[in-house]
Amino acid sequence: YTKDPNAVLDYVMDWTAWLNGDSISIASVTAETGLTVASTTNTSTKVITWLSGGSAGNTYKVTCSVTTAGGRTDNRSCLITVEER
Repeated sequence: YTKDPNAVLDYVMDWTAWLNGDSISIASVTAETGLTVASTTNTSTKVITWLSGGSAGNTYKVTCSVTTAGGRTDNRSCLITVEER
């Protein structure tokens, strides 16, 4: 994913395939220093996080952690590259 350093954007992480009928009960998102997690919400199958900040030319790792109603836990990470647009 790519974002401008001044943008505040939402990113959706879809866990439907992994859930196999289970549902997300708790979700959290963390980002490497320099990128800000403004807020995070979830539905039963998706995690929506709003990210802001970051310095142009840098790439940041963002990690989403979920716990399901059935007690399963998992983490998924993605990279956000910040560049002037």
